[in-house]
Amino acid sequence: MGMMYQPELETLSREKLRALQEERLKRLVAYVYERVPFYRRLLDEAGVDPKRFRGLQDLPKLPFTNKTDLRDHYPFGLFAVPREEVARIHASSGTTGKPTVVGYTKNDLKVFAEVVARSLAAAGARPG
Repeated sequence: MGMMYQPELETLSREKLRALQEERLKRLVAYVYERVPFYRRLLDEAGVDPKRFRGLQDLPKLPFTNKTDLRDHYPFGLFAVPREEVARIHASSGTTGKPTVVGYTKNDLKVFAEVVARSLAAAGARPG
């Protein structure tokens, strides 16, 4: 077996992994419904009630977000936290004339770093 970055997560049984995915997905749907009016409207239109959302089996019911949505809500209309909680902003140069903006909290950056580290370890990257 190759190197692992977070063995406690990377060796979960399929049952425990699915339970973790279910819990995180349910929490995310409720979070965006509560905090982002755009997603509340999309979820309402799709008939998705966060209180009744069952998790992965309801995944096909979730609406997509596309690049036009990011542009239409430029610059901060899709943020789920106050701008004071945003630690980093990534923006495109906007080939259509209007850039897209994505904001990250300190926790988002921590999660991103962990995901990248797991990916690099799985691909064979080693210290040094």
